[in-house]
Amino acid sequence: MRVPEEIAWLAEREDGAAWLDALPGVLEEVVEQWGLTLGAVYDGGMTAYVARATTADGTPAVLKVQWPHREAEHEAEALRVWDGHGAVRLLAHDPERHALLLERAEPGDRLTASPLDEAVGVIIGLVRELAVPVTEPFTPLADEAAHWGASLPHEWEAAGRPFESSLVDTAVGLLEDLAPTQGTQVLVHQDLHADNVVAAQRAPWLAIDPKPLAGEIEFAIAPLVRDFSLGHDRSAVRHRFDRACDELDLDADRARGWCVAQTVAWAPDNPATTAHHAQTARWLIA
Repeated sequence: MRVPEEIAWLAEREDGAAWLDALPGVLEEVVEQWGLTLGAVYDGGMTAYVARATTADGTPAVLKVQWPHREAEHEAEALRVWDGHGAVRLLAHDPERHALLLERAEPGDRLTASPLDEAVGVIIGLVRELAVPVTEPFTPLADEAAHWGASLPHEWEAAGRPFESSLVDTAVGLLEDLAPTQGTQVLVHQDLHADNVVAAQRAPWLAIDPKPLAGEIEFAIAPLVRDFSLGHDRSAVRHRFDRACDELDLDADRARGWCVAQTVAWAPDNPATTAHHAQTARWLIA
């Protein structure tokens, strides 16, 4: 079994190391349970082992075994709700082993390879399609916002204060203001950037890796706006934001607030993207 580089970091955590140690046995169990033949491993994911698979009847599929963490909760339930509309289909789920058997989208090219304006339009369309009314069992955006507000100052300190403290203060204030005043609650994909959208045959593009929340739709454009693969300068960020607000008929002040808040909240997590996210937040605040 080849462990992709991207999940090797889990060995540094006690719970991550235990998960990696158990992973070969879990794979054997789900392969037998679902009658799978495993193929090549996908690279790129940070918190799951993802590999091509083929079912006993020859159906192409994807096996995903998740490292259990907060953002992975309810992924299977979200895919069931969407039922293939705008996202890959869930074929089977083993909650005890945190294993999902998913539709394989072919040819599977990432949206990042498409022309920028086309990619922006695709993501806006998926935001609209995925925003179905929902409540339980999904984590409320208000609860996630409270978690970000409480953890962001500590994560910023632990990361070596990688940007100015005023960004932290602004994000925490926005989270406190926005969370209790939301509109209609819908199912949102809180990580819907171009690398989490793949080309398929039964639909031009499908979302993967949802990290679902129940919240207002104004929040759902945050990953699009901060996606620096779609252009990283003030005008590109503003264009994505303005186009999404216009086409989705959003409250622009609330959408901007959520974009700033989540972008800053996620900024300390990955040193490779911290500077990009901090700069995006500055442009949005300005």
